[in-house]
Amino acid sequence: MPIPIPRSSATDTKATLTKTDVESYATPFLKFISENPTVFHAVAEVAKRLELRGFIKLSAREQWSAKIRIGGKYYVERNGSSIIAFAVGSNYTAGNGAAVIASHIDAVTTKVKPIPTKPTKAGYLQLGIAPYAGGLSKTWWDRDLGIGGKVLVKDQSTGKIQTKLFKLDWPIARIPTLAPHFGAPADDPNPNPETQMVPIIGLDDSEAGPSMTNDSSLIGGSTHAFTSTQPPRLVRAITNHLQIDHQDIVNWELEVFDTQPAQLGGLDKEFIFAPRIDDKLCAFAAIEALIASTDEEETAYGNVSGPANDNSIIKIVGCFDDEEIGSLLRQGARSNFLPDTIARIGATFTGGHSIPEYISQTYAKSFMISADVSHAVNPNYLDFYLENHAPRMNVGVAVQADPNGNTTTDSVSTAFLQRVAEKCDSKLQVFQIRNDSRSGGTVGPMLSSAMGMRAIDAGLPQLSMHSIRATCGNLDPGLGVKLFKGFFDHFEEVDAEFS
Repeated sequence: MPIPIPRSSATDTKATLTKTDVESYATPFLKFISENPTVFHAVAEVAKRLELRGFIKLSAREQWSAKIRIGGKYYVERNGSSIIAFAVGSNYTAGNGAAVIASHIDAVTTKVKPIPTKPTKAGYLQLGIAPYAGGLSKTWWDRDLGIGGKVLVKDQSTGKIQTKLFKLDWPIARIPTLAPHFGAPADDPNPNPETQMVPIIGLDDSEAGPSMTNDSSLIGGSTHAFTSTQPPRLVRAITNHLQIDHQDIVNWELEVFDTQPAQLGGLDKEFIFAPRIDDKLCAFAAIEALIASTDEEETAYGNVSGPANDNSIIKIVGCFDDEEIGSLLRQGARSNFLPDTIARIGATFTGGHSIPEYISQTYAKSFMISADVSHAVNPNYLDFYLENHAPRMNVGVAVQADPNGNTTTDSVSTAFLQRVAEKCDSKLQVFQIRNDSRSGGTVGPMLSSAMGMRAIDAGLPQLSMHSIRATCGNLDPGLGVKLFKGFFDHFEEVDAEFS
């Protein structure tokens, strides 16, 4: 569904989103969540969306100095699971600052094991899976689970390896509970995730399980091929879906996920019930804010007239993988992906050389919003929330505070974002965990400490964080876009107050 660009003013590119604008983001967010169940699908959709709005893809393997131009819009991927998009202001010069929003686009899930084939048990085919972060919690029981991910395919005519994305269009798996009639085992609060949370994916009357071993009648070819280590019926389903030969498959990375679509709920449809809200929500809002803040041309999505890139900064959004497991991999926020991207942009305007003084100057002039979801107040557990620090849905972004450095928020960054909120007519809430509870982490501290950049942690509130299904407000995607767009639009004037 097309996502409209705010039209509050025909000539003002800094126009604040209206209530109608805010409401209009709910349905596209539902579509984004439902149609992009894996991190690879989500990044591919973001890239597609960016290209539709004039962003040009860059390759990290090539020099950028001949490609990046003043006033241009670009994006770069890493591993197909992280993406950074940026727009260079028409008045930008080396050493100027950047307005940065950093989020994560991975979600708590389960991943298929390298060799997931399991012996047939009691006539059931099963699939070996492993939890990613908090996946395989008890909320995963009795859910309709699908499968998808990326497949590495060899082109036999060229010898080149290509990446193809796939998702099957029906649920293929379920983790069955034990009925309460069986007594104590059914009430076990700590089921074994290796032996008692194994999904069933089909039926097979053969106890020996020939169809779960190398069955040449199903997959054929050499026993040394990658597919010979995989469940043959799964191989067949994937090859049929992609219309490829199993011998062309070099490897794959697969996720098992909840297939129930995201949908509006509540008596007046004021809720969004969805999987993977953490943190497709803030990533979606950040990308849409960058698009709305830099869009100039009339398209099928709407129109904003005027020089949208008439500024002196770089506007950047980074959506990272692996936040849920510590961000330590090369596509995570703790890698060199964002600092290296900023350095390469700056080097383009310093004669092709990354001059440390210019880069340090850019970091000192920049500001980052670490955008990760926060905890909405739960009416059934009010005693577990800190008084006056319990965000509500459909109100606005929540600033996240933590005295022990698990977030980047401080007095200066809070005042900075408050001024942005005032200028774009947004409301800020605040969240801090109680002293007797454990605080979670974000990408903020690792990025701001690596670059010395001013930063704040602020995100949209949700219920049931890390459950297979969660809840946020129907206005929250648009409220995120509103504040984040305001951050890009008003960064320079607010920064001037804090210089």
